[in-house]
Amino acid sequence: MPKRFTLPEAQGLIPEVSRLLREAVALKAEFDKAEEAFRASTERIMAMGGMNVDRDSVREVKVRRESAAARLPKAIERVQQMGCVVKDLDIGLVDFPTLFRGVEVYLCWRLGEPAIQFWHGVDEGFAKRKAIDQDFRDHHRGDLEQ
Repeated sequence: MPKRFTLPEAQGLIPEVSRLLREAVALKAEFDKAEEAFRASTERIMAMGGMNVDRDSVREVKVRRESAAARLPKAIERVQQMGCVVKDLDIGLVDFPTLFRGVEVYLCWRLGEPAIQFWHGVDEGFAKRKAIDQDFRDHHRGDLEQ
């Protein structure tokens, strides 16, 4: 059973989630850059028949890629261990499960937003975000509220 958050609980986690998510986004960017460099090196090697290969450069790119690939899941896992759902690292999107009128929904936050201001159904996603209004505030709950 997933953890469910009240809006204040989720909002209180934003500074730490933001820090961890920035780390994960940076690692993903590092991996993507190293992957592209590795792919370009491989294509160059194949085009040249393996001649004049800068093995140290290729090895350095491969090490960078593997390092980022090893650290990225750990960064994501730390966010998920808090009870959050990492949805999209490209835009830094995280959801916080909650209940609204007895139905599980997500409080939706994107890296760079000053606060959690939106929610959406579990099957809806970012494009269907709705503004948190007084009705939502009055009728949502986390694990500890009754």
